[in-house]
Amino acid sequence: MQRLMLTNELWSKLLTIMLNQGIYDKRSLRPTVEAILHRLRVGCPWRDLPREFGSWNKIYKRFNDWSRSDKLMTIFKALANDPDMEWKFIDGSIVKAHQHSCGARKGEERAIGKSVAGNTSKIHMVTDSNGNPIDFEITEGQVHDIQMATELVERTPRSEYTIADKGYDGDYLRWVIRECHSTPVIPKKINSRSKNKSYDKVIYRLRHLIENLFARLKHFRGIATRFDKLKRNYKGTLAMACTYLWLKL
Repeated sequence: MQRLMLTNELWSKLLTIMLNQGIYDKRSLRPTVEAILHRLRVGCPWRDLPREFGSWNKIYKRFNDWSRSDKLMTIFKALANDPDMEWKFIDGSIVKAHQHSCGARKGEERAIGKSVAGNTSKIHMVTDSNGNPIDFEITEGQVHDIQMATELVERTPRSEYTIADKGYDGDYLRWVIRECHSTPVIPKKINSRSKNKSYDKVIYRLRHLIENLFARLKHFRGIATRFDKLKRNYKGTLAMACTYLWLKL
């Protein structure tokens, strides 16, 4: 018997949200979700899923359908609907793309880029005051952190402070943050000559919370290494990981 990740209590919470998204409660639904979580945890190919979960092809097709229709992201957002927004943390983390992530059909969005480290993707993440995920985006690995920051700041709930590292040092981003009625806490780069009146060293020390989140997410081998060919499927995989973290709160 494989080690399962969902207790009856966690499954009850998740099932209620899934039903609200129009996902039919078939007999195979719980084994399907457990199979997706199993692959997320161990990073195995779909074909290598244990037979006790059911047909790997049917499980993959359901996962692919849920990713295409954005239902996995919607489930994650439904769980993260009441975050603590005193502080908001933004950061990015590069993920190595395995060779099995190559070979997507032409025209499909992949979000895999070339860098010194080879094929990589980048997770751009936003967390609440407790370091819990509230939104994210996937891009090619070479995309600079600050390129996605404006969009993420604008589409996430307002916070009293928005905290990021010096990779996000930019006057336009600070202006956007202030326009969203938040105070930017972003250190200046070493070669910067302008002053940084809003920089609070005490609050900035809390930035380790988003680093802790990336460490927790990368306990899942399906996140630490990207195996999915398509951007939407890797995004769905990450959404499932974030969902699981919220279920345990």
